[in-house]
Amino acid sequence: MARHKDEDLFRSSTMTFGEHLEELRICLIRASAGLAVAVIIGFCVARPVVHLIEQPLRRALGNYYTERSVETFDGWQPRIPGGPALPYSREEILDAVEGHGMSFELREVHPDRLARVLQATGGSTTSKDAATGDRQADKLEKIAGHSNDTADSKRDFDLDALVPLLLWQPLSKDARVSITTLSAQEAFGIYVKAALLVGVVLSSPWILYQLWTFVAAGLYPQEKRWVRIFLPISTGLFLAGVLLAFFFVFDFVLDYLLEFNEWLGLDPDPRISEWLGFVLILPIGFGLGFQLPLVMLFLERIGIFDVETYSSQWRVAVIVIFVVSAVLTPADPYSLLFLAIPLCLLYFGGLVICRWMRPR
Repeated sequence: MARHKDEDLFRSSTMTFGEHLEELRICLIRASAGLAVAVIIGFCVARPVVHLIEQPLRRALGNYYTERSVETFDGWQPRIPGGPALPYSREEILDAVEGHGMSFELREVHPDRLARVLQATGGSTTSKDAATGDRQADKLEKIAGHSNDTADSKRDFDLDALVPLLLWQPLSKDARVSITTLSAQEAFGIYVKAALLVGVVLSSPWILYQLWTFVAAGLYPQEKRWVRIFLPISTGLFLAGVLLAFFFVFDFVLDYLLEFNEWLGLDPDPRISEWLGFVLILPIGFGLGFQLPLVMLFLERIGIFDVETYSSQWRVAVIVIFVVSAVLTPADPYSLLFLAIPLCLLYFGGLVICRWMRPR
């Protein structure tokens, strides 16, 4: 039978408010089930993931203390004019810390007192070790210019007689580079957070699919085809944002934060749980932010906004992008800029796409 001219051609595709809520409930249950499965997988691989997450922080701390070591060497001055200098050249220091991955702590000792320790230690070992200890003791005594009798005759602490001593160790063994926990149960919490992070990343395609399924349920048949087009692109953009945050942004943000510590004269002592919270927030914020071009194109296709509105209101959009970036990232300017600037570029890229893909 022929339809009347005023008959709704899409009557069969309309949904009531209750049906929308039921569709949302089903999508949330499916998304939660997918996330739960992914988290279970995450528990199986959480340990190597924790070690992987530690790497940017350990690398940043290593670079920080390597630079501090060179600055300590360059800034060293003898206590008295003509006093004993550091026992290494700058070229040796650079080769050790940059070429061999070593770190050092600068200490000062009285060489005559150290000579006594070396003599006592050498006397209790083999004759060869004792002879070596004696030679080292004689050398240290000559550097100091003080005999044992002179040391015994002094009652006050001789500050000017101190000579520099560098204590070497591999940078990987340096306690300043280690990442600490402050309670016994904190390690378990770290393990659970790592599993959650793996679960969110692994289940992101499924969660995005359920999100777009819910959106498609309220669309007309000719609009639903855009969901099938947007879904793989949306997943790719989300993963691109996550990878950009983890492999590029973290290094810059950490270097900035550690430089700020150095500017304030504070030594960082990072906790793995706080760092893991940072790791959870930043990549997910980047992944969600990278959905901007698709959201723009989708809203333009269903008629909520048009290209002219996007073009005329770009200043407002930039302000909104910076506000949203401040909410999605931690409180530091680098992470805000690293999210806001790509989002601004994506906004103008979405505007170009909307102009290029004009609806027929």
